[in-house]
Amino acid sequence: MKEEKEENLKVICRNRKAYFDYAIDAFYEAGMVLKGTEVKALREGRANINDAYARFRDGEIFLYNAHISPYSHAAADSHQPERPRKLLLHHWEMKRLLVKLQERGYTLIPLRLYFKNEHAKVELGLAKGKKKADKREAIRRREEQREIDRARKRRK
Repeated sequence: MKEEKEENLKVICRNRKAYFDYAIDAFYEAGMVLKGTEVKALREGRANINDAYARFRDGEIFLYNAHISPYSHAAADSHQPERPRKLLLHHWEMKRLLVKLQERGYTLIPLRLYFKNEHAKVELGLAKGKKKADKREAIRRREEQREIDRARKRRK
Protein backbone atom coordinates (compact mmCIF):
# COMPACT_ATOMS: atom_id res chain seq x y z
CA MET A 1 0.00 0.00 0.00
CA LYS A 2 2.84 2.42 0.77
CA GLU A 3 4.41 2.08 -2.69
CA GLU A 4 1.11 2.87 -4.40
CA LYS A 5 0.63 6.30 -5.98
CA GLU A 6 -1.40 8.52 -3.71
CA GLU A 7 -2.63 10.99 -6.32
CA ASN A 8 -6.34 10.22 -5.98
CA LEU A 9 -6.37 10.13 -2.17
CA LYS A 10 -8.08 12.74 -0.03
CA VAL A 11 -7.15 11.97 3.57
CA ILE A 12 -9.94 12.69 6.04
CA CYS A 13 -8.19 11.84 9.30
CA ARG A 14 -5.15 9.98 10.65
CA ASN A 15 -4.44 8.02 13.80
CA ARG A 16 -0.99 9.40 14.66
CA LYS A 17 -1.00 7.94 18.15
CA ALA A 18 -1.17 4.43 16.68
CA TYR A 19 2.41 4.59 15.42
CA PHE A 20 3.59 5.49 18.94
CA ASP A 21 1.51 2.90 20.81
CA TYR A 22 1.83 -0.01 18.37
CA ALA A 23 4.37 -1.73 16.16
CA ILE A 24 2.65 -2.06 12.78
CA ASP A 25 3.39 -5.36 10.98
CA ALA A 26 1.08 -5.21 7.94
CA PHE A 27 -1.21 -2.76 6.17
CA TYR A 28 -4.63 -3.47 4.64
CA GLU A 29 -7.01 -1.27 2.68
CA ALA A 30 -10.70 -1.83 3.33
CA GLY A 31 -13.87 -0.26 2.04
CA MET A 32 -16.63 0.78 4.44
CA VAL A 33 -20.39 0.33 4.36
CA LEU A 34 -21.76 3.80 5.12
CA LYS A 35 -25.04 5.67 5.13
CA GLY A 36 -25.49 8.75 2.95
CA THR A 37 -25.22 11.24 5.81
CA GLU A 38 -21.99 9.55 6.94
CA VAL A 39 -20.43 10.05 3.51
CA LYS A 40 -21.44 13.71 3.49
CA ALA A 41 -20.01 14.20 6.99
CA LEU A 42 -16.76 12.54 5.89
CA ARG A 43 -16.54 14.90 2.92
CA GLU A 44 -16.70 17.74 5.46
CA GLY A 45 -13.79 16.09 7.30
CA ARG A 46 -15.79 15.35 10.44
CA ALA A 47 -14.32 12.06 11.68
CA ASN A 48 -12.09 10.75 14.47
CA ILE A 49 -10.48 7.30 14.58
CA ASN A 50 -8.08 7.74 17.52
CA ASP A 51 -9.86 5.22 19.79
CA ALA A 52 -11.15 2.97 17.02
CA TYR A 53 -10.38 -0.70 16.43
CA ALA A 54 -11.57 -3.47 14.13
CA ARG A 55 -12.82 -6.88 15.22
CA PHE A 56 -14.35 -10.00 13.68
CA ARG A 57 -18.05 -10.64 14.34
CA ASP A 58 -20.01 -13.44 12.64
CA GLY A 59 -17.35 -13.95 9.98
CA GLU A 60 -17.20 -10.26 9.02
CA ILE A 61 -14.99 -7.39 10.14
CA PHE A 62 -16.50 -4.35 11.84
CA LEU A 63 -14.97 -1.01 12.83
CA TYR A 64 -15.84 0.07 16.38
CA ASN A 65 -15.53 3.46 18.15
CA ALA A 66 -14.91 5.38 14.93
CA HIS A 67 -16.66 8.70 15.44
CA ILE A 68 -18.28 10.29 12.38
CA SER A 69 -20.12 13.43 13.46
CA PRO A 70 -23.69 13.95 12.22
CA TYR A 71 -24.02 15.82 8.94
CA SER A 72 -24.85 19.46 9.64
CA HIS A 73 -27.54 19.83 6.93
CA ALA A 74 -29.28 16.49 7.51
CA ALA A 75 -32.83 15.99 8.72
CA ALA A 76 -33.61 14.49 12.11
CA ASP A 77 -33.01 10.92 10.88
CA SER A 78 -29.22 11.24 10.77
CA HIS A 79 -26.82 8.42 11.63
CA GLN A 80 -25.47 7.43 15.05
CA PRO A 81 -21.94 8.85 15.40
CA GLU A 82 -20.23 5.74 16.84
CA ARG A 83 -22.17 2.87 15.36
CA PRO A 84 -20.22 -0.24 14.25
CA ARG A 85 -19.43 -0.08 10.54
CA LYS A 86 -18.89 -3.10 8.33
CA LEU A 87 -15.55 -3.25 6.52
CA LEU A 88 -15.15 -4.73 3.06
CA LEU A 89 -12.12 -6.95 2.44
CA HIS A 90 -11.36 -9.80 0.10
CA HIS A 91 -12.17 -13.25 1.47
CA TRP A 92 -8.53 -14.34 1.40
CA GLU A 93 -7.50 -11.19 3.31
CA MET A 94 -10.06 -11.91 6.01
CA LYS A 95 -8.80 -15.49 6.37
CA ARG A 96 -5.21 -14.27 6.75
CA LEU A 97 -6.26 -11.64 9.28
CA LEU A 98 -8.29 -14.11 11.32
CA VAL A 99 -5.26 -16.38 11.69
CA LYS A 100 -3.01 -13.46 12.69
CA LEU A 101 -5.52 -12.00 15.14
CA GLN A 102 -5.79 -15.31 16.97
CA GLU A 103 -2.08 -15.02 17.81
CA ARG A 104 -1.41 -13.45 21.16
CA GLY A 105 -0.97 -9.68 21.22
CA TYR A 106 -2.17 -8.73 17.72
CA THR A 107 -4.92 -6.22 17.12
CA LEU A 108 -6.38 -4.48 14.07
CA ILE A 109 -6.40 -0.69 14.23
CA PRO A 110 -7.34 1.99 11.68
CA LEU A 111 -4.42 4.21 10.68
CA ARG A 112 -6.16 6.65 8.35
CA LEU A 113 -9.52 7.32 6.75
CA TYR A 114 -9.58 8.63 3.19
CA PHE A 115 -11.43 8.87 -0.11
CA LYS A 116 -9.93 7.00 -3.04
CA ASN A 117 -11.69 7.61 -6.37
CA GLU A 118 -14.90 8.71 -4.58
CA HIS A 119 -14.95 5.63 -2.32
CA ALA A 120 -14.44 5.90 1.43
CA LYS A 121 -11.58 3.66 2.54
CA VAL A 122 -9.84 2.88 5.79
CA GLU A 123 -6.22 1.79 6.08
CA LEU A 124 -5.93 -0.90 8.73
CA GLY A 125 -2.75 -1.88 10.49
CA LEU A 126 -2.08 -5.31 11.97
CA ALA A 127 -0.41 -4.18 15.15
CA LYS A 128 1.22 -5.43 18.30
CA GLY A 129 1.29 -3.20 21.38
CA LYS A 130 4.62 -1.65 22.35
CA LYS A 131 6.07 -2.00 25.83
CA LYS A 132 6.90 1.06 27.92
CA ALA A 133 10.62 0.65 27.23
CA ASP A 134 9.99 0.64 23.47
CA LYS A 135 8.02 3.88 23.76
CA ARG A 136 10.81 5.48 25.78
CA GLU A 137 13.31 4.39 23.13
CA ALA A 138 11.19 6.02 20.42
CA ILE A 139 11.02 9.26 22.43
CA ARG A 140 14.80 9.19 22.99
CA ARG A 141 15.50 8.66 19.27
CA ARG A 142 13.12 11.46 18.32
CA GLU A 143 14.79 13.86 20.78
CA GLU A 144 18.26 12.94 19.47
CA GLN A 145 17.12 13.58 15.89
CA ARG A 146 15.76 16.99 16.89
CA GLU A 147 19.09 17.89 18.48
CA ILE A 148 20.96 16.84 15.33
CA ASP A 149 18.59 18.89 13.16
CA ARG A 150 19.03 21.94 15.41
CA ALA A 151 22.80 21.63 15.24
CA ARG A 152 22.68 21.42 11.42
CA LYS A 153 20.43 24.43 11.26
CA ARG A 154 22.81 26.49 13.41
CA ARG A 155 25.77 25.68 11.14
CA LYS A 156 24.05 27.02 8.03
